[in-house]
Amino acid sequence: MYSGPMCNFCEAAKRLLDRNNLKYEVIDVSSGDGVRDEMIKKSNGKRTIPQIFFDDHHIGGYVELRELEKTGKLEENLK
Repeated sequence: MYSGPMCNFCEAAKRLLDRNNLKYEVIDVSSGDGVRDEMIKKSNGKRTIPQIFFDDHHIGGYVELRELEKTGKLEENLK
């Protein structure tokens, strides 16, 4: 998950992943040169954070992640 400082949606995404007992890695877009550009490239131009990936599969942001949880499709996206 690409994340950043003082991002409420990033924190909400982390809580959602935690309550579903899913392990994740946080990549802070403010941590170095090129990290944000890498995120934008991998997410097909999305510039907002968080941007969430399951391996190389782009999920989207918090809203899309929450929708997967609400519809019961979160687990099937992990396969």
